[in-house]
Amino acid sequence: MAVTATPTELTAPRRGLVAALQHALPRNELFAGLYVVACANGLVGRSIYTLNLEGWYGAVTGFEINVIVLAACFAGVYLIAIGSRDGIWTLDLVVALAFLALVTLPIYALSWVAVTGLSFYILLFANDGAERRRGALILLALAVPMLWSRLLFQFFAKPLLELDATMAAWLLGTERTGNLVRFADNSGYMLITPACASFGNMTYAFLCWVVVSQWVNHRWRPIDLLWLFLACASVVAINVTRIALTGQSQASYQFIHNQNGEMILGTIFLCLIIGFSVIGARREVFHRA
Repeated sequence: MAVTATPTELTAPRRGLVAALQHALPRNELFAGLYVVACANGLVGRSIYTLNLEGWYGAVTGFEINVIVLAACFAGVYLIAIGSRDGIWTLDLVVALAFLALVTLPIYALSWVAVTGLSFYILLFANDGAERRRGALILLALAVPMLWSRLLFQFFAKPLLELDATMAAWLLGTERTGNLVRFADNSGYMLITPACASFGNMTYAFLCWVVVSQWVNHRWRPIDLLWLFLACASVVAINVTRIALTGQSQASYQFIHNQNGEMILGTIFLCLIIGFSVIGARREVFHRA
């Protein structure tokens, strides 16, 4: 006696598993869970990297993981989680598998690649619901300072560092050679390193603006470009002024260029960035308050 099975019977268990996932887990919870895994992996990986370079103090107080980054993670995931509870598509599961394949690799930067890809997928193909779109925009902006701006900096490090050095030398009234700036007392040269560049901090200003505006559902207006520009310009102005003060002498360099000085500078940056972002979205911010 021969036993045969139809194609429908052979594929029924597989289709049953997909259908079970589609009915057991809402779409918003799937996306939120994926983002939580990727953000946790990316932030922990960055912390370990900073820990190996700068020790515990640098890992805890470093500007790479600050209140803006943590706020972006919370705001983005929260908005995704409270979004539309529609059913999962089959394509969502395919995207989720590709997402997890990137996140599970022992390269923390790939987590931000996964966040970028999922954000674009949501904005293009799963954009039903305002909260989901706003959350995806925040998390897409988060990937900029955490990965993409760092890669961009690798290509344009020389002109960006030289730009900071040029402005600092102008304030000091001394000469510049590449990204070397002569001390004001002519006691030697000061090296402008990537950690001192204004470009990296500007990306956090952009992220903060996106977080604040999307969290309060701010309606975009042309004047918003001015507030974003002021937030970025304030970061550049403070950073270049700090470099100029550091470059007064060897003694000034030792006094300012240390952990306490970096903490004070980071606090000033955060206050200016958050301040201009809140002012730009002040109508919605204070209306909600």
